This record gives sequence, structure tokens and C-alpha cells, in this order.
Amino acid sequence: MSSMPERPTLLRQPPPDPNKAPIENVLDVTELAVLGPNIFTNTRKPWHPPGARGIYGGSVIAMSLAAAQRTVPADFMCHSCHCYFLLAGSSELPILFHVENVRDGRSFATRTVQAKQKGRVIFTTTISFVRENSSASSSALVSHAAPMPLTDAAGDPVRPPPDDFAGEPELLNQGPFQGHRIEVLNKDSALPHEKKTRQWVRARGKIAGGHQAHLTALAYVSDSYFIGTITRIHQLWRFPFRPEEIPQMPDETQERVRLMHEWEGLGSTDDMKDRPEVSMMVSLDHTIYFHEPKRVVADEWMLNEMESPWAGDGRGVVTQRIFSKDGTLLATCVQEGVVRVKAAPKTEGKEFKL
Repeated sequence: MSSMPERPTLLRQPPPDPNKAPIENVLDVTELAVLGPNIFTNTRKPWHPPGARGIYGGSVIAMSLAAAQRTVPADFMCHSCHCYFLLAGSSELPILFHVENVRDGRSFATRTVQAKQKGRVIFTTTISFVRENSSASSSALVSHAAPMPLTDAAGDPVRPPPDDFAGEPELLNQGPFQGHRIEVLNKDSALPHEKKTRQWVRARGKIAGGHQAHLTALAYVSDSYFIGTITRIHQLWRFPFRPEEIPQMPDETQERVRLMHEWEGLGSTDDMKDRPEVSMMVSLDHTIYFHEPKRVVADEWMLNEMESPWAGDGRGVVTQRIFSKDGTLLATCVQEGVVRVKAAPKTEGKEFKL
């Protein structure tokens, strides 16, 4: 007897809701009360980035958060999320999100979420929520926040792109988020920990689902280019072919490679000859601290600034700060990942896979 065919969702995928922003449709989860309490599944097929081992990690983080949000009162907001990526997720299998009610207190609530495919846990997270206005009188609080980064040139605060920005290449403008070209600061420094990357991002369309939808959108984009910061500050080559091979490719492929390379702040591909080559790069864990949950407006420009204090033993750590366009520090994120480099460049026996 033949087995049931695999499918990306447990239930039939509905058409996109035109009243929601694209990111809201991407991250929609459906409750499965028939299977038990606090069990959810992905409503639509998750994105599998080209060349990646599995689905985009930010979607699993964000859908786990969306599921957990459904189990707490409306006045409780996520302030921290601690995640572990355990197995590569498949875009051809449904995901089940099992939410466990760990604790409900007056000021804080805690949930754990396990994301499973075929009974195996591919991702787990512990999420803490805080009740709005649960702190003491504002006069009794300590308060500080890092300010908006300054430009290198004039020393003025970094300013967002115009609201009508449309300079994103067509090759890169298909996802639910719009981004500006990545900038690498201190690019010529011999010390990788002195370098930083910056990029402006915003969700396409208008998010209609309230502050919780804005938080899941931020969680989604927080994983974008994150551990890849290591490749930028060390100038590592990450494509499945050597830069010396690019002139042998079709003109269209050459243009795509150069465009993607430059858009990510790495400059000309000609400068990457003889650079070390990435053999493996995957995220291990991911933490988000939401500092100002009610001030997150993910469909307006947000600046992320990333740097790496350490790399070694086949791993790297990257920190990220996310600011609103008015300079409010919205979130701080930390990620550790496996970053392995090939011992020497190899050019023989490879196929062009882009």
C-alpha cells in the first residue's frame, strides 16, 4: 500500500488575505484543537532559501511566537525569546507547534514551544511575556538605552531611506520584507571584531494585526543575514563555486552573482579571489530581547546593526541591535552558529549551482 503524499501544510492552504500585509500571511498559524490544547500548525508553506539546508529559521521563530501569543492574555507582551535550532526543517512537511503553559504570574508568563515535523523536534524556544504597565511607578525605575548609531562622515544619526524607496533589485524584492543595501563599517580594518554591518528593513504593505503582529514580523526579520555577518567581516566566499569561475558562467548568472555580492556589502567579486571559502554555516541558537514591544512598527523602516565579538572552534557569535527610524532601541538579539571554512580553495569538479 502506498504512503500518503507529503504536503507542506496539514490543512488546505487558503488564498492570501488581501487585508493583511504579506508578512502576516506568511506567519499565519492555525489552531488544531482537535489534536489537543495549545497545538498549532503553519497555515502556509514556509520559505526554503535557495542553497540552504532547511527552511528559513526566522519563520519558525516567528510562528512559534505567534502560537505562544495565542495562549496568553492580550495585555501580556513578549519581552524575551530564547531559541535553539535542532534540525533542518523541510518546506514540504507541515509543522506542529506544541505550546506548553509553564507559568502564569501576575506580571510575567512563560511558555515553551516545540516545533515538530514527523514527530521530531526541529526547533524549541522559551518565551517570556510581561503584563503591560506591571512595573512600579515610573519615578522608581532605572532607565537607559543605546542611541541611534552615527554616520562615519558627519557624525549625525543614521537616517532611513525615503518612504518611497524603490531601489531594491528585482532579484531581491520578492519576499515579505524590503531591504536597503548592507553597509559594512570599518571594512578595511584588520580586526574583524571592529567591523559592523548596517541595513534598513521594513515589512511590505501595512500590518493589520496589532502590536503582536509587529513583534512576530520583527522576530522573522531578526534572523536575516544574522550569522552571515561572520562572512562579511572575515570576507569569506560563500557561493558553491570560486570567484575565478564567474567569467565562465552565462552573462545572466554573472550579473546575478555580482549583484547579490555587492548588495550584501561585500564589494566586487574580483576582490574575493583567493579568499577562504565557507564550507558550512548554520544557526545554532537565537535570542531576542524586545525592549519596547509597543513601539515596534515593523512596516516602517528599522535599522539593524550587527557585529561579532568572537569566533573560533568552528563557531561564531553575532550581536544585533534593531532601532526604529526615530532612534528608539527596539530589540537586542544574539545568535551563535556553526561557521566552518574549507582548508584550501577547490576549483575542479564543481558545477555552477546558482
